[in-house]
Amino acid sequence: MDLLRFITAGSVDDGKSTLIGRLLYDSKSILADQLEAIERATKRRDDGAPVDLALLTDGLRSEREQGITIDVAYRYFQTPARKFIIVDAPGHTQYTRNMVTGASNCQLAIVLVDARHGVAEQTRRHSLIASLLGIPHIVVAVNKMDLVNYSQDVFSDICIHYAELAKKLNVKHVTYIPMSALDGDNVVDRSKTMLWYEGQTLLEHLETVEIDDDINLEQARFPVQYVIRPQTAELHDYRGYAGKITSGQFRKGDAITVLPSGETSTIDAIEIAETHLDEAITPMSVVLHLATDVDISRGDLIVRSDSQPISSQTVEAMLCWMDTKELKVGSKYLLQVGTARTRCSVREIAYQLNINTYEEIEGVESLKLNDLAKVVLRTAQPISFDPYPTNRATGGAILIDETSNVTVGALMLVGEA
Repeated sequence: MDLLRFITAGSVDDGKSTLIGRLLYDSKSILADQLEAIERATKRRDDGAPVDLALLTDGLRSEREQGITIDVAYRYFQTPARKFIIVDAPGHTQYTRNMVTGASNCQLAIVLVDARHGVAEQTRRHSLIASLLGIPHIVVAVNKMDLVNYSQDVFSDICIHYAELAKKLNVKHVTYIPMSALDGDNVVDRSKTMLWYEGQTLLEHLETVEIDDDINLEQARFPVQYVIRPQTAELHDYRGYAGKITSGQFRKGDAITVLPSGETSTIDAIEIAETHLDEAITPMSVVLHLATDVDISRGDLIVRSDSQPISSQTVEAMLCWMDTKELKVGSKYLLQVGTARTRCSVREIAYQLNINTYEEIEGVESLKLNDLAKVVLRTAQPISFDPYPTNRATGGAILIDETSNVTVGALMLVGEA
C-alpha cells in the first residue's frame, strides 16, 4: 500500500483544521477517546457550538484560545486504498517558514479558499510556495459553500480566477472541489445540496490521484551515510557503503561515479539485511559494494556514470529565511545537501520575491524572517546537486548557523551561477 503526504494551506479561518477533522471523523479514523476529549474541550468553551473538529489538530493551548493554527501538525490515517500523512500548516504570513518545512516532502497540497472571499492574498502566497517546492498536485478546496447558498456560479468564478494564477505559476495538475467542511459536503460523502457537481469527493481524489509518476527513476542518486568496515575475522575484507537511494535505481554491474572526487567503479553487490539483490530503487535503504577500493566517506554522492548531477562551488538557490537574525550579503553558514556539509558565504541576493504580488525586488542587501529570495552562494568545496524542479531529493538543502547549530534557511537549488 502506497503513502500520500499532503498539506492543507489557506487563509486564517478558511477551515483547514475543521476540514482535517471532518476528513478523519467521516472516514472513521478517530479513536473513541480522541472524540471524547474534543467533545469535552468543546463543552468547556460554553458557546453552544457543536463538536469542534478543528481541535483534533489545533493541539497547542494558544491555538485553541485564539482559534488559529500556529505550529505544523501531523496526522496519520489510512483507508483500504492508501495510507496518508496530513500536514496542517498555519495560514498567517509570520508562519511562512512553518509551511515551507511542512510542505517540503509533500506530494499534494490542498489550498482552501473561502467561497465568500474567493482567491485572496494568502491563496496567492501559499500557491507560490507550493509551486516553488515542486508539489506536483494541487487541490483547490472551495470551502464554506453553505454560506453562499451552494452557488455553482460562485464556484465557477473562483475556478476561473485560480486557473489564471496556476498558469502564471506553471502549475499543471489542479483539481477543484466545492465543499462544506463543517457539514461534510464533498469531503468524504457526496453532497446532497450540490448535485450540479459531478466530480470526486476529496477523499476519493486523495485515494486515486496518481503519484507513481512523481517518482524520479532516471537520476540514480545515493548519498553515503555510513561506511561499514567491520575488520573482523569473519568479515576481514568487508567494505560496504550504507545509505538511502533518494532517486533513481541501481543495478549490479552499473558503472558509477563518486562525487565530488570523480573516481569511478562498478557496483559489485547490493545488500539489504544480508540478502543480495540484483537491483534496488528509491526509496530503499541499502548497502552498496563496489568492485574496486575507492576512497569514500560520509557526505559523498554515488551516482550512475551515465547520469551525473551538477558539481560546482557557486550555486543559485531560492531561499526561505527562517531566523530572527537577518541574513546579509557576505554572511557565512554551513550548507548541507543530503549528507554532505561544507562552509559557504552569501555572495549576492539576486532579488527578493514579494510573496503576495510575485514582484522581484532587486538591490536588497539583507533578508528578514520568512522572506523569500533568490541568492548566490559560494562554497568552500564543490557540491553535487540536481536542479530542484527536476529532482527534489538532491535539489533541496539547508543553511545552518555555525555558532548555534540552528537551521536558519531552507534552499531550493536551481543551478550553477
